[in-house]
Parts: sequence; structure tokens; C-alpha cells
Amino acid sequence: MELILAAEQPLPILPHLDELVLGVVAFAILLFLLWKFAVPRFETLYEERTDAIEGGLKRAQETQEQADRLKKEYEEQLAGLRAEAARIRDDARAEGQQIKAELREEAEAEAARIKARGEEQVAASRDAAQRALRNEVGGLSVQLAERLLREQLADDSRRSATIDSFLGELDQQGVAQRSGAN
Repeated sequence: MELILAAEQPLPILPHLDELVLGVVAFAILLFLLWKFAVPRFETLYEERTDAIEGGLKRAQETQEQADRLKKEYEEQLAGLRAEAARIRDDARAEGQQIKAELREEAEAEAARIKARGEEQVAASRDAAQRALRNEVGGLSVQLAERLLREQLADDSRRSATIDSFLGELDQQGVAQRSGAN
């Protein structure tokens, strides 16, 4: 009898049919609920995550493009500033040369003016010295003539004529000497 009892009892490994049906129905309900509520939520999260990643990459690319554009603008501005600095430097050099030339011209004009004034003063001094020497030489020559001739020239007109003739001779000699020296 023990054998019969053993044949009537179900195998412990095989589930009962009603448990199997209940398990399949519960699995189908669980699968339906997951498909209806969890999967769309997972899909939404997946899409949001994908959009966030793609958006981040797109923003990073846009930021990189903007940085490249700003760098290019900066380099253009820097090149423009360098050109402007070179132009200013060249203008300053040209202006310096112009000022230097103007100062040189002014100095040369001042030197010429001073030289001309000096020559005028020398000529005036020479003329004054010649007049003084003529007067003195005239007086000395009269004294010499009086001593040599032992004749005193009492008459003013004779005395004046003698001085004028002597000075005339001196002038002729001075002109001859100056033309010979030149």
C-alpha cells in the first residue's frame, strides 16, 4: 500500500496545475502592469537622459564654437592694435625727425643771425678804429711834418688840406692792401 500511496501523491518537483495557472495569470498581470506603467516611465527617463546628454554635447559644441569665434575676434583686434601701435610709432618717428629738422633749421638761422650781427659789430668796430686811427695818424703826421720841416702850420686851412691829403694817401694804400689780401 505504500506503493499506491506513493503513486497517488503528486511529485514534489512538479507544481500543481492551479498554482501554475495562478502563476501564469499573476505573471501576465505583472507583465501588463510593467508594460503599461513602468516601461513608458523608463522610456521617458531614457529619452530625457538622451536629450540631456545630446543637449550637453550640443551646448559644449556651441560653447566651443563661441570660444573659437571670440578667440578669432581677439586675434583680429590684437592684430589691429599691433598695426595701430606700429603706425603710432612710425608717426612719432616722423614727427621726431620733423621736429629735429625744424630745430636744426632754427639753430642754423640763429647761428647765421648771430654771425651776421658779429660781422656788423666787427665792421662797425673796424670803421670806428679806422676813424680814430685816421684822426690820431693825422695829428701825428702833422706833428712829424712840423718837426721835419721845422715849420709850424699856423693856418687852419693849410693844416686841414695837409691832413686830408695824407688821409687820402692812407685810404688808397689801405684799399690796395685789402684788394691784395683778398
